[in-house]
Amino acid sequence: MDGSLGKGRTGRDLVGLLAVIVRTSQIHDPRNVAVYSAVEKFVSGVNAFMLEESAIEMEVVGEYFYLNGERVKFTTEHLLNFDFLQREFKRRRLGSVKFLCDVRPEDVQAFLGAFISSQFAAEPFEDLQEKTEKLKCIAVGAPRRIAEGPGKNGPSDGPEDIRKAVKHTYFNAVSFTMGVMNKIKAGERISMRKAKRVVERMVDALLESEELILGMTVIKNYDEYTFHHSVNVSILSVALGQRLGMAKKTLMELGMVALFHDIGKTVIPSEILNKPGAFDEEEWKLMVRHPLFGVKIIFNMKSFDFTSIRAAIASYEHHIHPDGSGYPAAKRLAELDLFSRIVAIADQYDAMTSSRVYARAPLPPDGALALMVKRSGPQLDPLLMKFFVNLAGVYPIGTLVMLDTRELGVVTGTNAAERLRPSVTVITDANGNRSAPMVVDLAEKNGAGGYLRSIARTVDHNKHGINLAQYFL
Repeated sequence: MDGSLGKGRTGRDLVGLLAVIVRTSQIHDPRNVAVYSAVEKFVSGVNAFMLEESAIEMEVVGEYFYLNGERVKFTTEHLLNFDFLQREFKRRRLGSVKFLCDVRPEDVQAFLGAFISSQFAAEPFEDLQEKTEKLKCIAVGAPRRIAEGPGKNGPSDGPEDIRKAVKHTYFNAVSFTMGVMNKIKAGERISMRKAKRVVERMVDALLESEELILGMTVIKNYDEYTFHHSVNVSILSVALGQRLGMAKKTLMELGMVALFHDIGKTVIPSEILNKPGAFDEEEWKLMVRHPLFGVKIIFNMKSFDFTSIRAAIASYEHHIHPDGSGYPAAKRLAELDLFSRIVAIADQYDAMTSSRVYARAPLPPDGALALMVKRSGPQLDPLLMKFFVNLAGVYPIGTLVMLDTRELGVVTGTNAAERLRPSVTVITDANGNRSAPMVVDLAEKNGAGGYLRSIARTVDHNKHGINLAQYFL
């Protein structure tokens, strides 16, 4: 095994091997030969790494693993193991595992025993910490706060503090977008410099706490649709780009491009843009020109660079379909830009799930996703749609569901390992009475090995008069 941190393979291997031994230990006794064989491989990997590093810290920050402060990148084949281990860490409120010196198989087996048993404790992290404090070479740490990032010292924020930081990032982006569009309407030229800082914060929030920032896209403000829509499309595009393995610099560029995709609508008169009925022929001719208006606005910005060019391309192309249909009408042989195809998917999904002047009843998230899957090929890039479905899950965040316990809940987190078993915030009891929100993990089992709760069916939140946003705010 390569011991170099810079090559990344070691990080993936160690996280993958730890996931394997934890999963195997949940099935077999830690002294079982299958467990012992996996433990030996893990020990070999850790000690090989120790030849170059004085210690190893494997840490979870948000949705990602870090090894000695460097984010561990993974491909689709590693997804199940990474997601499984991340969930096991969070279940125990565990932030990091540190290997302080060369370890022996019996050290790792002792750690495994403590790790497995701690899940049943009232205070799982404290229980795990107490059971491992006698281990000379292995130590555990609590989660660090998002603002610090991996490998920094300082006090740990609770979930509520992290949620507040993500909310601030989201609404700051909405406020910025509103200001930009108002400036354009007033005939002022705008700069992308501040936009880069706003987008960078959104990208950081997504890389560190994907589910929280994706949850914010469920917020659909009817009166400020255009501003929320622009920010939501930016977040969804970045999330899709991250699933494609894009580097942070590319994600920031994609976020910028997506944020300005509908900038051309600022030129459309508000009485047409907000018309409750169908557009007449002349109004529709004007509406379908907003991609061209967007190109003109972007070209007229104070600063102009490569990102501006890609933003102009996406503004022009995001309503053109792979089969050449859509608008603006153009004879073309070249393939649509990757960013344009990503933005088109994010744009359609957020638009379908939002209440607008001419579409007051939005589709539920799972209904929108199903319709988009049918459109993949002629209207949406089929490969990108597969990644988007994987991102959203069978039950996308924001889906209202009826559980087999007769409780009503809102999907607030996905589960890549078991896509039919997301995290759900229960909002009513079995009799339909509103109750204090309670987050449950549908992958959780009872003592007999059966699931405590399962989704019976999805429910249209419009018919129940439920404002989903309140469960993310």
